[in-house]
Amino acid sequence: MAKKNTRNTRSRIVSAAWKLFYDQGYDDTTVEEIVEESGTSKGSFYHYFSGKDALLSSLSDLFDDKYQELIPTLEEDMDSFEKLMYLNQELFLMIDNSVSLDLVARMYSSQLVTAGEKHLMDHNRLYYKLLRQIVSEGQKKGELRADATVNEIVKAYALCERALIYDWCISNGDYSLSQYAKTMMPVFLGNFRAERT
Repeated sequence: MAKKNTRNTRSRIVSAAWKLFYDQGYDDTTVEEIVEESGTSKGSFYHYFSGKDALLSSLSDLFDDKYQELIPTLEEDMDSFEKLMYLNQELFLMIDNSVSLDLVARMYSSQLVTAGEKHLMDHNRLYYKLLRQIVSEGQKKGELRADATVNEIVKAYALCERALIYDWCISNGDYSLSQYAKTMMPVFLGNFRAERT
């Protein structure tokens, strides 16, 4: 139970912070406002984060929370490729609608220069676990090619998502990330679908 409470407290802080960052901007958001919005304490905040800048790497937590929310919505009759495209669409819609371009760009740039943990690349994240599960099931059902490993397909998927987000950032968000991905993800990853007979 203690582990669940720990995760809930941290998750509340992260969710509150990103909501405030989106609503009023990163620079104009204070730790005090994050604490108040999350209904936690300053002690709890500093238990999990050394300061506001440390929250930049928590965007991957926000993404994982979105995936957790989406798991029950994955329909049984969807094939694995459709599930992957659905997850991508829903995540990118969330980014389009509730995560500012500036914050995504800051998080990506922080991952480029960090000497420490690269949160986006943490293969123990729910993101990677769920992708591996879907790809593995897809290969067993003959929906995805079996001549590529699960990890190769997952790596290609994650690479495509990061590339699309990166391009969206350097293009200053001049287009809808989710709409562009809806066209491009199937093009980039379509080769992993098994040949239909």
